[in-house]
Amino acid sequence: MRDTQLLIVGRHGPGGIGQYISEQRRHLAGEMRVDSHKSGAFSTDGLLVFVRSVLTIIWYALTYTVRSPPDIVHVHSSHRFSFYRAGYYALFARYVWGCPVVFHVHGSSFDVFVSTASWPVRRYQALVFDAADEIVVLSEYWKDTLSEHTDAEKLTVIPNAVDVGDYTPAFDGGAPHVVSVSNQIPRKGVVELATAIDDLVDRGLDFRVTIAGKGPLSRYAETLAATHDEVEYLGYVSEAKKQRLLGSGSIFVLPAYAEGLPIAMLEAMAAGNAIVATTVGAIPEVIGEDNGLLVAPRDPDDLADALAELVADPDRVAAMGERNRAAAVERYAWSTVTEELLATYEQHLDVGERARP
Repeated sequence: MRDTQLLIVGRHGPGGIGQYISEQRRHLAGEMRVDSHKSGAFSTDGLLVFVRSVLTIIWYALTYTVRSPPDIVHVHSSHRFSFYRAGYYALFARYVWGCPVVFHVHGSSFDVFVSTASWPVRRYQALVFDAADEIVVLSEYWKDTLSEHTDAEKLTVIPNAVDVGDYTPAFDGGAPHVVSVSNQIPRKGVVELATAIDDLVDRGLDFRVTIAGKGPLSRYAETLAATHDEVEYLGYVSEAKKQRLLGSGSIFVLPAYAEGLPIAMLEAMAAGNAIVATTVGAIPEVIGEDNGLLVAPRDPDDLADALAELVADPDRVAAMGERNRAAAVERYAWSTVTEELLATYEQHLDVGERARP
């Protein structure tokens, strides 16, 4: 497949999809001729910025039409406006270029989006799904969800991936180190985490907490760090510092309200952390009683109890971390996912060549 031209379409830059595209390009570069096309994103940080983002989105859409047709197109999409943009690229590739389309579904709330009561949105979703030769989803949960809205035979589970070699577990069995790395936004359960940590400190257990990430709710982590000696808040951290932080951690906590298959959680697994997370999205397919604890979203008391249970048992935490590291190596490494992507492309290339005008 070294002479095959793959075009990857999606939002570039920060965020889960942008990170995935960057890694996808890097890992496929030796296997195919890989190029990418930006789809842009809306910004609501003021009227001028919004207008500029709309014009940028239109520009990317127009420049797409004058590209040379590739052999296969891989379109990444989240929900709502991301899907509306991604759908245009998928439809153009299928019906103008006549090349195979792999449509990759991300997004923490895609299950809500695909269940909309709006007839025009449902119709547009159906058109996009029909245009795709293969629809990649992140887990069996998402496969079951989308199978109610499109041909189940089109659906393929390929999980998110991490570079396992970038993470070196360093937990020494001492006082547990609770780590949180996420955007400081409501959906990530920032308020619940702050409440749970306050409770945990009051229980007099031996542990420490490090929180990384920025956002509109950063004040909660700042207040925790100012109030408790056990808590440190780092704000935004570089990729290298994030890798070292996760490597030093023993318990990774993600009390999100909604998730797809969070890359941050997979990174924490690669770093040998036990996981405390919520029962949303694909998380319950990855985390069970042998490698972490699951709690209900929006329940700080349940979250505090789960953290306390693990903080009180460092040996159990270490065993969970070892299992998570092994799972990351076996199932969620980029080397494994790259082979699955290549197999998906190869399945449709001959068909695509025959179908071209």
